Amino acid sequence: MNQWAFVIAAYAVTLAGTAIVSLTSWRAMRSAERRADQLSDRG
Repeated sequence: MNQWAFVIAAYAVTLAGTAIVSLTSWRAMRSAERRADQLSDRG
């Protein structure tokens, strides 16, 4: 395995990890906004 295979694999892992964290954070934000809207509708 030459050095470029390692570099490409490292970039792929980094991009995949970034995408997973971003998607998870976006879903958590939407869920929190939905709960906050439900609380404001009660009052």
